[in-house]
Amino acid sequence: MRVATYNVNSVRARVGRVVDWLVREDVDVAGLQEIKCKPEQFPYDAFREAGYEVELHGLSQWNGVAFVSRLPMEDVEITFPSQPGFAKGQEGPDQPKEARAIGVTVEGVRLWSLYVPNGRELGDPHYDYKLDWLSKLAAETEAWLAARPDQPLALMGDWNVAPLDSDVWDMSVFEGHTHVSQPERDAFFRFEEVGLTDVVRSRLPDGYTYWDYKQLRFPKNEGMRIDFILGSKAFDGLVTSAAIHRDERKGDAPSDHVPVVVDLDLETELDDDRPMIF
Repeated sequence: MRVATYNVNSVRARVGRVVDWLVREDVDVAGLQEIKCKPEQFPYDAFREAGYEVELHGLSQWNGVAFVSRLPMEDVEITFPSQPGFAKGQEGPDQPKEARAIGVTVEGVRLWSLYVPNGRELGDPHYDYKLDWLSKLAAETEAWLAARPDQPLALMGDWNVAPLDSDVWDMSVFEGHTHVSQPERDAFFRFEEVGLTDVVRSRLPDGYTYWDYKQLRFPKNEGMRIDFILGSKAFDGLVTSAAIHRDERKGDAPSDHVPVVVDLDLETELDDDRPMIF
C-alpha cells in the first residue's frame, strides 16, 4: 500500500496536478493539508473519476485537511479529542477548533492527516497555541499507542517544525523565528519519546519538502524539511521504501510543498498472523 502526505496549498487551485500525481505515482491513500475549502466546495468529481473517495474536514478558505483513498476508509474522526481551539483575541475553553486534523483507518492502518499551526512569531498567541496543540496531540498519541500497541499508526502532514539544523538551508536566517525554536523542537521530539519514529528520515536522511515562492527559493534550493510521517513501531515495520517527490515543486502553479511517500508491505503483517503448518 502506497501512503502519502501532501500539503496542496488549495485543492481547488491544484486539483489537476494533485489527481495527475496520484494516478501517475500509483498512490493508494494520501493525507492532504491546506485544502482551503468547505466540504461543498471540494472538487469531488475529479478524484472520484480517478478512483478515489474523499473524507475531509474543512471550515473556510483557510486550513483544512483531507484523505483521498482508493481503498475503503473506516473509523473517520474529525479532530483529535483534546485538540485546542484558537481565535485571535479570544481566550478560554470555547475557542473554535480549526480544521487541522482528520483520522481514518485503511487496511487496518490508522492514519492521521495533520496541519500543525504555524506559530507566526515567537511570543505571538498563535505560538503558544501551536505548542499546546502539539502537546495535547502527543498525549493523545501516547494513549493511542497504549490502547492498541500492535495497530500500525502514522501521524503525517505539515508539522511546521524543522527539528534539525540541517532541515533549513541556513540557520542564521531563522534565528529568532518560529519553526526552529527549541520549544517547538522539543514538542516535535516528544512524539519520539512516546513511541513514534520518523520513518522517512531513517531511510532518506536528506531532502527538503518546502520552498517559499519568494526570492527564487526553489531554484536556489533554499528549502525546509517540515513535512513528516511519524509512525509507530508496528507502522515502521511495514515500511519498505520512502521518497520525497521534489519534482512536484516544478512546473506550472505548484504547491510550495511536495509529497512525502512511503510504501507499506501489508503482506508481512498478514504472514506473521498466519498459523504455522508443518
